[in-house]
Amino acid sequence: MTNTTSTSTSAGTAAAPATLVTGATGTTGRRVTAGLIAEGTRVKAAARTAGRVTAHTGAEAVRFDWNEPATWTEALDGVDRAYLVPPTGSPDPAAVMLPFLRQARAAGVRRAVLLSSSAIPAGGPAVGRVHEQLPGLFEEWAVLRPSWFMQNFAGSAPHARTIREDGAILTAAGDGRVGFVDADDIAAVAVRALTGERAPDTDLILTGPQALSYTDAAAIISDVTGRPVVHRQLTYEELRDRWAARIPLEFATMLARMDRAIAEGAEDRTSDTVERITGRPPGTLRAFVERELRAGASRAHEPAEYHSPGPQRP
Repeated sequence: MTNTTSTSTSAGTAAAPATLVTGATGTTGRRVTAGLIAEGTRVKAAARTAGRVTAHTGAEAVRFDWNEPATWTEALDGVDRAYLVPPTGSPDPAAVMLPFLRQARAAGVRRAVLLSSSAIPAGGPAVGRVHEQLPGLFEEWAVLRPSWFMQNFAGSAPHARTIREDGAILTAAGDGRVGFVDADDIAAVAVRALTGERAPDTDLILTGPQALSYTDAAAIISDVTGRPVVHRQLTYEELRDRWAARIPLEFATMLARMDRAIAEGAEDRTSDTVERITGRPPGTLRAFVERELRAGASRAHEPAEYHSPGPQRP
């Protein structure tokens, strides 16, 4: 990445501007951090518990919490670019994100890459409000709008839990199809958007190579693992109530609406964005499941990101 500005350290020497990665221990955040470091970029890896960033050799760990403005100043010191993962599980992330982004602009951040969702357009609910404001806040920007994460079928994600416990994937998506996308591919696009000579200055729909129904996904998982897995279809109300037993009703309702939108065809699409931006095709769901199986243990303690309205659920 070519930078034209520098920051003075306490010793009076010049240091290259850093890229801030919020949610640096999360599903895409840690992958983006690792990708930036691999390219020789100075990274400030921000998380609520900075000590959890130690796995990223070369990253500068910094404590950051969207809900604690006192943590913002240190996180932004010496930063000119930022990867923004919205606060986990919030139905109104704009309430905390927009004040932070105004402070970031004043502090010298000029390029921002926001993680959003294929299900939420600019001006839409939740992070859609942040998407709408981003072009007016920064000279250079991009909004990543991935489809639903393949990682939802692994680790501690709800689908993974019901697959292990019940041999079933539970949705209200009917026969609707989804272009499931690997978080590795999302991170690869994010790194390019952050480090490229020119920012995308647009929103980018990210999908895998195929649009699959949850019944298709269950069949692939069954075939690869040798364990029977079925897609159990719920009604909108059943799914909403299932979520509402664990999370606020407003958020549970939003999640159930996402599945209803899938049933109506909203996610039945694929894009060429991953290959166009990274130069390589996106991974398939079969390849993802095979990789997880080879790993022997899915990431059971991998922190979730804000992906409930869209790809990754709480």
